[in-house]
Amino acid sequence: MPVNEEERQRRYWRSTLRVTGGLLAVWFGVSFGIAFFARELSFSLFGWPFSFWVASQGALVVYCLIIWFYARRMDQLDAEHGAPES
Repeated sequence: MPVNEEERQRRYWRSTLRVTGGLLAVWFGVSFGIAFFARELSFSLFGWPFSFWVASQGALVVYCLIIWFYARRMDQLDAEHGAPES
């Protein structure tokens, strides 16, 4: 059964919102959740508090992974739904 253009765009938009919402939830958890609980990690690593390393280095790695995953997943969604890049 062929799907009309409007339904295809609606499915694409829903998929895009689902990916974006999920990644925003991960970003929020990393930005606020890990920083909140890192205070309880009270040992030192190379002379710096371990909470500093978790908040600064670990968060940057996760942010880069979020960007990589978003770009890869959006390319897949574009191919699945036939959405041209603009």
